[in-house]
Amino acid sequence: MHVMSRVGAAAAAAFIVAAPQAAIAQPADFRVQADAVLAEAYPADGPGVAVIVTRGGQTVYAAGRGMADIAANRPLAPSSVFRLGSITKQFTAAVILQLVGEGRISLDDPLTRFFPDYPQPGGGATVRQLLRHLSGIQSYTGIPGWMEPNMNRPHSTAQMIAAFRDLPSPTRPGEAFAYNNSGYLLLGAIIEQVTGKAWHEAISERISRPLGLTTIAYGEDVAASAAMVRGYGIGDNGPEAAMAIHMSVPHAAGGLVGSVEDLAKWARALHHGRVVTPALYREMITRTPLPDGSESPYGMGLTNADARGRAGIGHGGNINGFATDSLYLPAEDMFIAVFANVENPAVDPPTLLRRIAALALGDPYPIFTRAALDMAAVEPLFGVYRISDNEARRFYARDGKLYTSRDGGRELEVFPAGGDRYFYGPGSLTWFRIERGADGTHVMHMHSNGQNEAVRSPRTGPIPPEAPTVAVAETLLRTYVGRYLTGGPVVTIAMAEAGGLTVQLDGQPALPLRAISEREFRVEEVGARIAFDVADGRVTGLVIHQGGGQLPARRDGD
Repeated sequence: MHVMSRVGAAAAAAFIVAAPQAAIAQPADFRVQADAVLAEAYPADGPGVAVIVTRGGQTVYAAGRGMADIAANRPLAPSSVFRLGSITKQFTAAVILQLVGEGRISLDDPLTRFFPDYPQPGGGATVRQLLRHLSGIQSYTGIPGWMEPNMNRPHSTAQMIAAFRDLPSPTRPGEAFAYNNSGYLLLGAIIEQVTGKAWHEAISERISRPLGLTTIAYGEDVAASAAMVRGYGIGDNGPEAAMAIHMSVPHAAGGLVGSVEDLAKWARALHHGRVVTPALYREMITRTPLPDGSESPYGMGLTNADARGRAGIGHGGNINGFATDSLYLPAEDMFIAVFANVENPAVDPPTLLRRIAALALGDPYPIFTRAALDMAAVEPLFGVYRISDNEARRFYARDGKLYTSRDGGRELEVFPAGGDRYFYGPGSLTWFRIERGADGTHVMHMHSNGQNEAVRSPRTGPIPPEAPTVAVAETLLRTYVGRYLTGGPVVTIAMAEAGGLTVQLDGQPALPLRAISEREFRVEEVGARIAFDVADGRVTGLVIHQGGGQLPARRDGD
């Protein structure tokens, strides 16, 4: 008998599960409503989604919408196989915790126990810190220029580690939370060191086969499977094949595939004591305490989230051609998974998941339809609305469209819904209304993520004029080019092909800078400002001002 079966039996005997439910009662029109939500979110003839909802271990809804392969006219189904992306991390974490439960490793083992020559300070990161994204090690997906030329060729585990092992660590182990794919790749490498098997073979032997999860597998092994879904991006002319990626690159951080049906079976086993011991399961789902006294919602391969105010545990993923999300609600013993075979869909899986969950809970989000825009009636509402002493939101129009932008946030288009209510389209749960208070001041009531409780923001006045753009000589701009270290993400300043500068943080797209002085620049897309520090004629650092806060960074090498 495999050792996981022994651990699973002990766990099941001691694990406290949700109380048995007398009946699995859903709203009478739940299926009709859920089908309508899917139909609104995704076309029938393009990339789409597979969805499952279970309660008490019973499937109460399962559906596919859209095409698994557009050219072959093959529709999606709950049995379709998708790339899981970072949902993979919970499987990697579970195997690590099984090895801990067997006494073969410890959560407090440093990385150097397994790789003695791994450089410091990263080599001092413990297994616990790797699981909780506290290692401080450079995440390889954030290395400027590394991913695109490398992602579609096979790499060994050693080759993947070599991509980042000698790079400076942004922070010391335990100092800060930073979502880190290198950490989970290293956990996969530890699995290989301890078990003598490839990380995905260990997952298959310990989890997939014992639990009967026939589709949860290494993506490279099933790439040509008839059930495997094609992944798409959206180009100028509609859906197009996503950029290829070899699954040895996402590795134990994102290299698995599977169906929503099998993920539901996995969630049932994991959350009901059949995978790891109760004590280690608590480690897996417990928020991460941080040095400043705050907490990260992340545990070990899972993160704490919610749906319609109900506490939940889950994880999502994004990988070339695919976007996924999943959530387990313990009090309701309900599990929901939404897998899409398209990058950056108009309605993303987290939003669709919460709409479906809300319907299943009998507590749906409000649905808005666009009303005619009466610009003359809306204009008196434009201005700055104070969220807090240090933050505000702007409401305005440009080129006949309405927008809001929060300090430190992107500009977002909004649509009138009638009755001084406004929403952000079908891809968002957020909406707001504007009312005139007793003192005559307009007040914005913002329902972020569809919450019933609104945040009240009074209008403080008109939007101040923007600082004009100034011309800065290219020779001066080039002095700002380089890497800047924040203690967290690395900031890269580069010259844009069309002229001017761009800024890029690890794992994020490059954004253009607009000069408002020789040393200060606006990042319009995220409402931020960057000021460069100069001492004795030499650029020594920069400060990012965003959302009322500041993020200083020193120039690499200083």
